[in-house]
Amino acid sequence: MNQLDFKDRHAVVTGGATGLGYAIAARLIDSGGSVTLWDRDMKTAQAAAQKLGAEAHAVELDVSRHESVQAAVKATLRNAPRIDALVNSAGITGPNAKVWDYPVDAWREVMEINLNGLFYCCREIAPLMRDAGYGRIVNIASVAGKEGNPNASAYSASKAAVIALTKSLGKELADSGVRVNCVTPAAVKTGMFAQMTEQHIQFMLSKIPMARFGTPEEIAAMVCWLCTEDCSFSTGAVFDLSGGRSTY
Repeated sequence: MNQLDFKDRHAVVTGGATGLGYAIAARLIDSGGSVTLWDRDMKTAQAAAQKLGAEAHAVELDVSRHESVQAAVKATLRNAPRIDALVNSAGITGPNAKVWDYPVDAWREVMEINLNGLFYCCREIAPLMRDAGYGRIVNIASVAGKEGNPNASAYSASKAAVIALTKSLGKELADSGVRVNCVTPAAVKTGMFAQMTEQHIQFMLSKIPMARFGTPEEIAAMVCWLCTEDCSFSTGAVFDLSGGRSTY
């Protein structure tokens, strides 16, 4: 494992109790930093923080509620002097269905968590970073946001919006010390697979030229670098992690 420098920095990782969020938190700690895991499952988040060690803490929140995000910021700053990096990893896939069959309530839930929740986190933390003169925001988008996966319209639309939000916020903060980027993984085998049909999983695999899924550790390596000071001239950018699937 290559050594990345996140020494003495603190990050908030949403959805940090499991999957990609947990792997990212672990890599940030291995790189010398500390993390606060934001997750709606406090029991799992506390267990994850205990496993990660003394440099990890857990805060319960519902990213789809603005007031919950505001409270989480205050709770985090009681244990950490500042927030140097924000990784927006919380997300759900939603059901696999045609647009005309897609449940309206499920559409709203995907948008509330994947898009609105990410917006709330950026809205509350970006000003703190701007005022401090330094910060890194990394949003977890998806190759589905570039291409639009069939039978996954809500997920694809939410991730396309994450890409656009990243570009907007990156430009708004370009004259500050805050950098805002996103990554677009192809399918990564995590607990989110339980939300998908086997047919959809095989469809995603068939689109990857490397003929395998990504690993959480591979995503974490890129995200961790984007959280460091070395990522100094990239902002509003989209970093591909698709095993060769993306063509732009």
